[in-house]
This record gives sequence, C-alpha cells and structure tokens, in this order.
Amino acid sequence: MDASVRPADGPVNGSPVVPPPPEAVAPLLRGITVLRRLTDADGRAGLGDLERSTGLARSTVDRIAATLARMGYVRLDGRDVVLAPRLMELGNAYLAALRLPDLLGAHADALADALDESVSLAVADGDGIRFLHQATRRRALSLSFRIGDLLPAERTAPGPLLATGWSAEDWHRWRARRAADPDDRGFSAVPPRPHPTPDSAFEAAVERVRSAGWALDDQLIEPGLVALAVPVRAPDGEIACVASVVSHTSRHSADSLRTTLLPRLRTAVTAMEHALATAAPPEPPDRPTALAAWTGASKQELGREFVESLARGLTVLTAFGEGRAALGLTAVAEATGLARATARRALLTLDHLGCVTSRDGVFRLTPRVLGLGFPPLSRTTLTRVARPHLAALAGRVRDSTALAVLTGAEVQYTAWVGTGRIMDVDIAVGSRLPAYATSAGRVLLAALPSGERAARLGPPEARDPLTARTVTGAADLAAVLDQVGAEGFALVDEELEEGLRSLAVPVHDRHGIPLAALSVTMHSSRRTSGQCVADLLPELRATATAVESDLHIASRFARVPLM
Repeated sequence: MDASVRPADGPVNGSPVVPPPPEAVAPLLRGITVLRRLTDADGRAGLGDLERSTGLARSTVDRIAATLARMGYVRLDGRDVVLAPRLMELGNAYLAALRLPDLLGAHADALADALDESVSLAVADGDGIRFLHQATRRRALSLSFRIGDLLPAERTAPGPLLATGWSAEDWHRWRARRAADPDDRGFSAVPPRPHPTPDSAFEAAVERVRSAGWALDDQLIEPGLVALAVPVRAPDGEIACVASVVSHTSRHSADSLRTTLLPRLRTAVTAMEHALATAAPPEPPDRPTALAAWTGASKQELGREFVESLARGLTVLTAFGEGRAALGLTAVAEATGLARATARRALLTLDHLGCVTSRDGVFRLTPRVLGLGFPPLSRTTLTRVARPHLAALAGRVRDSTALAVLTGAEVQYTAWVGTGRIMDVDIAVGSRLPAYATSAGRVLLAALPSGERAARLGPPEARDPLTARTVTGAADLAAVLDQVGAEGFALVDEELEEGLRSLAVPVHDRHGIPLAALSVTMHSSRRTSGQCVADLLPELRATATAVESDLHIASRFARVPLM
C-alpha cells in the first residue's frame, strides 16, 4: 500500500480505518501510537494522559515508555514521559536517505539571508505537506513551523503545487479527509480552520498553478501569514520538493510578496535544480550490521518491562540512510541482525503505518517518519540537551554541575543543577563570571586561536586578582591555558573565590569545535585537587560524551542554538 494515499498520520475524525495486516507487529503499532501522541503533545505527556489519548491499558503504556527510555528515545521525569534527542535518529535516517536537505539546505539558507525572510523546503505526505528544512528569521514576531510539521495541503502555498501530481485515488482520499475533519483538528501544527471552504476552492487553485508554476498562500493558515512557493524539480521533471518564502503582512502583502520576491525565488530554485542535476552519487556507506543485537541483552536484563519487538521494529528504520535509500528485505535483515521473517513483519507493520513504502520488493522511508518526535525536538537547544545529563551527573557525584558558554571575556551559565546540600554552590542561570578565573572559561579560552584569545582577555591590568591565587599575568595565564588545551580539562583551585574548587571539560559540536563547557563545582574541603582529577574527571568526560552524542544527532539536520 502506498503511503501517499493514506490520511497523513492515521485515521482522522471518523475517516476509514484500514485494519493492520495479520502479520503486523502489535507492540510496534502501539509504540508508534504513543510516539505520535507525545509528538502531538509537544514532546511531553503524563503516563495517564497517554493512557487516555491512545486507549491503551496503563500497564501497556508503562512498558512502552520503559522500552523507549531504554532506547534513549524518551526519558521518564516522574510520571511524565519526555521525548529525548536520540529519537531524532529516526527522522535523520529519512532525511539522510532523501539527501534534499544536504543538497539544497545551503541554497535555502542563503536565500533567507538575502531576503531576510523565512524559507522552507517541503515535500508531500499523503494529502498534506511536511517540512524538511527551515531557515527562519529570529524576530519578536516569528514564524514557528518546525522540521517535520504536517500541514493540510489546501491551506499552504506548497500544497497546490504538490497536488498537481495527485492521482484520482489521492483526490478521493483528500475529499474523505476533508469531510471527516472539516476544521483540520487532525493537524496539530495549525490552528483549527475558522471558516470551512469548499473543495472547489482548492481544486481551482491546483489548476491555476499548473500553468503559473508558482503558488501563493494569502493568510490561509492564520491571519497575517503569507507565503510564496515554487517547485524544485528533479532531473526527471518530477517535483522533488517545494521551496517557499514565508512572511508576515506587516512586511509584505500577498501581491508584494509575489512581485518583489518571485524572481529571486525562481533564481534560487534554478540553483537548487542545478545542484540536484549535478550531485554526485553518495559514497557507498559502511554496511551496518546487527543494529538490533542489543535488544536481546536488554530483554534479559529488564524482562517483561522491555518490549523487544517494539525496539526491533524501530531499529529497522535506522537501517536506512545516506547511500541506503532503497533496501530489500535481505539488506534490512543483514543491517539489523534480525531474521528475515522478523524484519519482514516489522516492514509490513511500518508500511501499514505509512513509515515505509514498498515497490517490487524494495523499501524506502517516507516523510511520515518525521512525525515521530522530530517537530518538537527540532526546536531544542544545547541547554535543554545537556540539562538531564547535568542532573544525572550531580546525582552521581553529589556536587553541583553547570553548563556555560563563552561571551566576550566572560562565561555565561546557561544551566545549573544543585545537590540540595546545606552548603552548596549556587550559580544563577544567566550569570556571568570572568573567563580567566573559572574552569569553564579556561576550557573555552584554551580552544581559541592565540590572537582571538588575547583579544578576549585584554591587557593584564583588565584582570583583577579575585583571590591571592588568581592567575592574571599574561605569560602565566598563557601557560595555564596551553596546559588546559593539551590536557583537555581545567581545574581551578580557589582562584575565583576562597574555598571554591571547580573542574571543567569542553562540549564539542559535530565538527569538533568546542561550543560550551561542563563543570563540577564544590567546596575545597570536599575533595583534594588530586581526587577531583582521579574521581570526577572520568565522570565529567563521560557526561560530556553523552551530551555530545545527543547534540550530534539533534544537529544533523536542525539548528541547535546554545540557549
């Protein structure tokens, strides 16, 4: 069954329910239902809320949540289930296999910079459109669409362009969905439709864009929002995606958007099409093997609380990726380490759910995979990524932990977790301290080129000796920072404040560039300097590695700001 003729994310408000095939994996069906409800709830929901919204038994929801937590796809925060950045590896598999963000994203970003407007790339998903790249402008009045958001085709600029390729069955599905959900309440990314419009309005719009080659959204989603869209065609002439410029009526009317920006949008689309036509085939990737081998050990350890068939089914999605866009059953079985029969049942289930499509025995991921948590997670920040890891570290070492970034000659603390001790270090989030006298600051200063480092630090007279131990001299501080750079950590002993000792390590982005620093701070009576290095440094480095792992997954196709 082809995913393009199903309702976008399952049955909506009374639309026909297609029963799963007899061989479908029931726990996988239930697990994906839970992930979709969490996505609709913006990434966080109580266990009781999930029980009510899914119709599943509470014990079933508990086991699914425990399994997803074991996979690192969610974390359990009391009675709440919270989506975790590692879940984005499912959406990353689809986007890497598709290649469009890698090939066209820089063109979209450049256009957004040139126009000072938001630019999106979108593809068809059933009778909706789903965003796969967003280049947004940061303004007080900003547009909030996210990568993976699903919108009804008839309320968008890309929709009529993508609908020019619909079959008669596609149109039938669209009309059935419209009849069952006239207010668009099945689309959580848009407000309910205030005034239903006749089907003929969209049908006429599709006919107009066939000849015009562009489409306009004049406040169809909500008042004030206008968008202009042009299709990006693959070398075979089919629409690969649609590029759109999105603005607000305070900046452009629909007419001025078209007259002012259409030529520049078309020029950018021409460059995108050239990029598709001249793209080299992807490098043959290393063939993954036994991706699901770990599930057996988890089942042995957790017993009934671990739903192995759910974990295996989700792992099947990660078999796809760049250079692995189309896989046969044998390739999926080899990549996951699953028996062919097990892989086949998982693929049949995923096909029923619209997450894969098959033709002539070859399987491909669909945009619907992005509906598994990607929209809320694509708006995460480094601070949000790091905070659960900071809390876990503070719980293990029983000292306060923090995340800091370099701002000029200071470090700014973006997250802090205390321990509740009577005598505890208290660092207010947002506070700034001189970088030269803090472990976090030294770690980040040490990573800078010498010229930039000197410019940030300024002359020695600009550095106050905060205690009798504070290193302020240019030569002495340079030697300290060189040692920090060589060792990969900084230990500051009573240089910021008497009795205060801290240890920090850097957090690197996907390209190995230090973005921030993780630190543990304590009273000097708690541990000697030697004990800090022997006992805390391994814990701190392991935490930094965990933060980096999540960050690298989250930032593969989405921008992750520091705070």
